[in-house]
Amino acid sequence: MSKDNKVVRPFGLRDKVGYMFGDFGNDFTFMLSSIFMLKFYTDVMGISAGVVGVLMMAARFVDAFTDVTMGQIVDRSKPTKDGKFKPWIRRMAGPVAISSFMVFQGGFANMSYTFKVVWMTVTYLLWGSVFYTSINIPFGSMASAISADAKDRASLSTWRSVGGTLAALIIGVGAPLFAYETVNGNTVLSGSRMTIIAAVLGLLAVGCYLLCFNLVTERVEVPQNNTKFNFGDLMKSLFSNRSLIGIILASILLLLAMLGMSGMSSYVFPNYYGSPAAQSVAALGGTVATIVICAPLSTKLADKFGKKELSIGSCLFGAAVYLICLIAKPANPFVYVAIYTVAYVSLGFFNMIIWAMITDVIDDSEVKNGIREDGTIYSVYSFARKIGQALSSGMIGGFLTLIGYTSATAFDPEVVNGIFNISCIIPIVGLVAVAAALAFIYPLNKKRVEENVIELKKRRGEI
Repeated sequence: MSKDNKVVRPFGLRDKVGYMFGDFGNDFTFMLSSIFMLKFYTDVMGISAGVVGVLMMAARFVDAFTDVTMGQIVDRSKPTKDGKFKPWIRRMAGPVAISSFMVFQGGFANMSYTFKVVWMTVTYLLWGSVFYTSINIPFGSMASAISADAKDRASLSTWRSVGGTLAALIIGVGAPLFAYETVNGNTVLSGSRMTIIAAVLGLLAVGCYLLCFNLVTERVEVPQNNTKFNFGDLMKSLFSNRSLIGIILASILLLLAMLGMSGMSSYVFPNYYGSPAAQSVAALGGTVATIVICAPLSTKLADKFGKKELSIGSCLFGAAVYLICLIAKPANPFVYVAIYTVAYVSLGFFNMIIWAMITDVIDDSEVKNGIREDGTIYSVYSFARKIGQALSSGMIGGFLTLIGYTSATAFDPEVVNGIFNISCIIPIVGLVAVAAALAFIYPLNKKRVEENVIELKKRRGEI
C-alpha cells in the first residue's frame, strides 16, 4: 500500500494499542470530571449542588454548538503528512490536560462565592465544551481513516472500549484511596489532594495522547470537504440519515439502561440487600467480565454475524436475564451480583463495537451523498451521547421520587421493594428498546455494511 509515494505499514496491533491509548487519555480527564466534579465543588468549594448541576446541564447545550462546529472544522481541514485527524490529537493534548487541572483548584476554596462560581463555569466550559471536544471529535472520527476494512474497525472499537474501561477502573478504584482524608473522625474529600490528582491524571492523559499519535497510522485518505457550508442543508442531511438516527437512538437507550443499572446499584445493594460490599463486587465483576469476555469475542462475533445482529441478540439476552431476576427476586445479594454481571456482559458486546458502527454510518452517508463527513457525523453522535448521560441522572431521580424515596423512608418495606423493581425494570425496558431501535430503524446489517465497503473501495480505485 502506498500513500504520497511512501510505503505504509499494514494495519496491526500497533494501531489497536495506539487507539486504546487515545481513549485512555480521553477518560483520564472525562472520568475525573464525571466522578468528582459535583462532590469537589459542593464539599470542597462550598457551592450549592443545584448550581453545579445547572452548570453541568447547561454545558450540554453549549456542546450542541461546539461539537458540530468542531466536526465541521475537522471535515474542512486539509490533510497533512500525519493525516487529517492525528494532528488535532497532538495539538490539543496540552490544553485538555491544563484546563482539566484548572477545574480542580482546591486552593481557591476560601475565595468569594461569586469568584468560585465564575471560576467553575469558565474552567469547566473551557475543558469540556472547547478543548475536550477539540480532541475527542477528531479522535473518534479517525477510526475510519486508520482502515477501510470493517473487521479492522470493529477491533479498533473494541480496543477503544478497553482503554476507556481501564481508565474508569483506575480512577474509580485508585483515586478515592488518595482523595479522601479523615477530619474530626469524618471521611472528607481533600481539596489539595484533588488538585494533585488532577495534575497527575492530566500528565498521564498527555502521555496517552502522544502514544496514540505515534502508534496510529492513517491509511485511508479523507479529502478536505470544500463544499459551500449551508446550515439548512446540513440539518436536512443529518435528520434524513436513517442510519445515524438509528444508532443515536440505540446509543441513548443503551446509556439509559447501562447508567440506570450502575446508578440503581447504589440503592439496591445497601437498601434492599443491606450489603454495600456486594456493590463493589458487582462493579468490579462487571468491568472485569467485560474485558475478559467481550473484548476478545466481540470482533470475532461481529465479523461472523454482523455488528447489528450481534447487538440485537446480546441486548435481548440481557433483558431476559433481568426479567428472570424480577420474577425470582433472589434473596442472596451475590446471586443479584451474578445476574448484574451477566447482563453487563450482554450489553457490553454492543458497547464494544458501537464505535465501529459509527464508521459504518459514515461510510453509508458517503455512499449516498458522495461527501465524506467523518467529523460532522461523529460530532452529532457525540452530542447525543452527552444528552443520554444527562437524562440518566434525571431518570433515576424521577423513579426514586415516584416510589416515595427520601432519607426518612429509605428503608421502608414498600420503598426498598420499589428500589428492587426499578433496578430490574430499567434494564429490561432499556435493552428491549435498544434491540427494537436497531432492528426497525438502523438499516446497516452485515450485508449492507459489506456492500458499502466494496462500493467505496471501487470509488477510491482500490478495486
